[in-house]
Amino acid sequence: MAVLKTIVTVVFVLICLALTVIILMQEGKSAGLGAISGAADTYWGKNKGRSMEGMLVKMTKALVALFILIAIVLNIGSF
Repeated sequence: MAVLKTIVTVVFVLICLALTVIILMQEGKSAGLGAISGAADTYWGKNKGRSMEGMLVKMTKALVALFILIAIVLNIGSF
């Protein structure tokens, strides 16, 4: 059981590092002065879900879910 807990802890640390890197790679959500002139309605603004930024947001959500799940498992400590 100690080996399993060690493996889960290593996976948890790797998820923490990946989550940190992905969050730091994301752009800020503030529109700035571009929102005044309507620059936010460009092609890339409308298709943000299929862009690199959209992929980073999806990866962040998945990693946060895994982070919470593994944190609960490690906190229970029943294994």
